[in-house]
Amino acid sequence: MDVEALLDNPIFLSALMSLFVAQFIKAVISLLKARRQELREAMLIFFWRTGGMPSSHSAVAIAISTAVALTEGFSNLFIVSLFLSLIVIRDALGVRRSAGLQAKALNRLGAELSIKQGIHYDAVKEVHGHSWPEVLVGSVLGFCIAFAFCKL
Repeated sequence: MDVEALLDNPIFLSALMSLFVAQFIKAVISLLKARRQELREAMLIFFWRTGGMPSSHSAVAIAISTAVALTEGFSNLFIVSLFLSLIVIRDALGVRRSAGLQAKALNRLGAELSIKQGIHYDAVKEVHGHSWPEVLVGSVLGFCIAFAFCKL
């Protein structure tokens, strides 16, 4: 498959556009919440950060499943994409969210211990999962983008 064919593929375009739009919205929301954030922080959110509104994981996963359904029908490929989408969404809601909340609590305890006892504590990475509203908005966004690429 050459680059031109890839750029004409509605499944690829749906997934890519869903990722960019979700991350762009997330960066804009973050900038509006913290008005004095720098452009560097917004770019970091756009290109790298996880968690927040809307879920780009859900947007991409649902965009792929929707685009496959609209272009291929309810084929074997659709079934595979649907179940992978469900795994991605479940992971964003459950495992990553729980791990992030646990890391946040651990870092709070470590900071307190460091202050009170003078013990050095290296903070663990706080992975940000998603809430149900974030997943729902991301899913609707992915569906709408895929529908636009495949049917309009």
